Amino acid sequence: MPRTALRICPLCEATCGLSLTIDGTRVTHARGDREDVFSAGFICPKGASFGALDADPDRLRRPLVRRGGRLVETDWPDAFAAVAAGIGAVTRAYGGEAVGIYLGNPNVHTMAGSLYPGQIVAALGTRSVFTASTLDQMPKHVSCGHLFGDPNAIPVPDLDRTDHLLLLGANPLVSNGSLATAADFPGKLRALRRRGGRLVVIDPHRTRTARAADRHVAPRPGTDAALLLAMVHVLFAEGLTDPGETGAHLLGIEEVRALAADFAPEEVARYCDVPADDIRVLARELAGARRAVVYGRLGSTAVEFGTLTSWLVDVLNALTGNLDRPGGAMFPLAATARAPRPPAPGKGFRTGRWHSRVSGRPEVKGELPAAALAEEIDTEGEGRLRALITIAGNPVLSAPDGRRLDQALAGLEFMVSVDPYLNETARHADVILPPPPPSRSAHYDFAFSTLAVRNTVRYTPPAVPLDEGALDEPEILARLALAVLGQSGPDADPAAVDAQTIGRRLAKETADPHSPVHGRDAGQLAAALTGATGYEKRLDLMLRLGPYGDGFGADPEGLTLDRVLAHPHGIDLGPLQPRLPEVLRTPSGKVELAPPEIAADVPRLRAAVRAGAEGDGLVLIGRRHLRSNNSWMHNVPALTGGSNRCTVQLHPEDAARLGLADGDLARIKGDGGEITAPVEITEAVRRGVACMPHGWGHDREGTRLESAGREPGANVNQLLDGSRLDPLSGTAVLNGFPIRMEAAR
Repeated sequence: MPRTALRICPLCEATCGLSLTIDGTRVTHARGDREDVFSAGFICPKGASFGALDADPDRLRRPLVRRGGRLVETDWPDAFAAVAAGIGAVTRAYGGEAVGIYLGNPNVHTMAGSLYPGQIVAALGTRSVFTASTLDQMPKHVSCGHLFGDPNAIPVPDLDRTDHLLLLGANPLVSNGSLATAADFPGKLRALRRRGGRLVVIDPHRTRTARAADRHVAPRPGTDAALLLAMVHVLFAEGLTDPGETGAHLLGIEEVRALAADFAPEEVARYCDVPADDIRVLARELAGARRAVVYGRLGSTAVEFGTLTSWLVDVLNALTGNLDRPGGAMFPLAATARAPRPPAPGKGFRTGRWHSRVSGRPEVKGELPAAALAEEIDTEGEGRLRALITIAGNPVLSAPDGRRLDQALAGLEFMVSVDPYLNETARHADVILPPPPPSRSAHYDFAFSTLAVRNTVRYTPPAVPLDEGALDEPEILARLALAVLGQSGPDADPAAVDAQTIGRRLAKETADPHSPVHGRDAGQLAAALTGATGYEKRLDLMLRLGPYGDGFGADPEGLTLDRVLAHPHGIDLGPLQPRLPEVLRTPSGKVELAPPEIAADVPRLRAAVRAGAEGDGLVLIGRRHLRSNNSWMHNVPALTGGSNRCTVQLHPEDAARLGLADGDLARIKGDGGEITAPVEITEAVRRGVACMPHGWGHDREGTRLESAGREPGANVNQLLDGSRLDPLSGTAVLNGFPIRMEAAR
């Protein structure tokens, strides 16, 4: 008899509520949950295909271990014993530093990926941590770290109350938003229009979002920082700055004025290929709006000046009085965040506490650049990486120069992948540990609730029981942490990993005079936690000690896991509220608008503006697809085909100049190599720009991705050799880099 179950969608950052129809153990249908307090029934094609993804026949169901050069199925005890033996051999010979960890994008879409990787890193004691952040949003973390003292204090657009939304390098009508968790972006834009608001889009591609805009400006790719600094110049030159009540929390306004002095619109117009008058209009409209917000995403972060651009987004919000006020850029307050403490100066934020071995790239937020992973493996010498653990990552396709990384992985002494697929990266692993399908996993959005445009709390238990003999993902990662420590035998208790974390947190809280449990017995508090599993007990702990929590009885009306479970469609915690100076952790206790580390990079931008554009050739930018998310959804037939194709889009004039017709194969060359892709001629891209999607290239042997392999596409990141990085964040330049193109004869 079919039944229904609720599940928060884990397939993009919108975190929509789903209502699943389940027949036995099979998800037969997925629709939007109309009672969900956050998404109110909205669903996109990815969520609608939840059942197909869940039942993908190519998903691994049992662990694989390499025997005699081949990956063969085995049981869980054997797999973890192999991990302990392989990692142990490397750490005994070379130490934990010889083991690297790569965390892919899907980690932030699962409870396990948010809770356990840090414990695996700690168990190894390694500093060789690489994540997808340095292929995506790290510039925003760095800029916010310097501005606010906390790299995770990221303000998001208050979409429900703004009157003027300026989007930069973002296409939320396709991506559903990113670093701004917002379900039903189309509905929010319609609501903006109904209240008389305006949408302005700055993007070299006339995307679906740009087509819906009241004003679309198409600059030369990679020049966003100069354009925004020219807008700052206009604000000062025309007396349009008005920080409002936020002004009391700002430090460095005059320093920002000085930094912008050389960036008059006339000075940057040729570099950006945007008329000076248009730049002035952008600044005037922003300053003149009653409630406005600037929001930038991947097209503004994965570029040469990504950190400067991310910084200037919030500088513009601050100078126009739109930082930390309704309708502007505001700081969410997640239910599992630490309860607010009294405002006080903090230690601030710094990078470069250690550096990569080969190219000397600075650490940022505990990570090294993903672009440096291959050289850390294949460059001989003391400290070389000899083993690697990948968790939900496919850097062979997502990082620059996948061909070199592919070869480097083949030379590792040992490799472990936690992944449901035998993909282009996991094919090199000696052990693959597959998590269960998402229907069999519980879900709470630890990461995305900290970026949500409205405060809510939602948790969904597993919709379908685990298959007999299967392990859930939290237990897999907990046992992996134990195996790394050499504890893989039958007596290894994964619950001890959760208990250890709970004990550490309670020890800190009971010693903190600002905590609601100050002075209480940590053991008694731990015993009071509810939840059927270790991860549920950890969630209960975080909810109770969070800003809306019951404080273990201090507030009887506060949140607990039991209360959240009693509201399966979620609990609405209300709109975003002003949070300055509470969120600040800078040494001054202020928003430091002109941090020295960022100011020191402005001369590099000034030199680029004066040098002008890099020749008259083509530059390449990325492209999002509504039915895709990086490399991990190309094996579901329902999500491929149609517009979701790996083509290179060209303006008609560029195509004519190169002698290319629609559908022709083009050879594309970059610093790191060359690829071929079919041409798609369209006026949606400006002249001088080529546009290709990310995450394709499923043509390597040894994978088990039948559907993706039928139309593999080309790996656009192979055009990069990893040398082009934003120096402040270590983020790979995936947008706005030069290429050469010709017909593939």
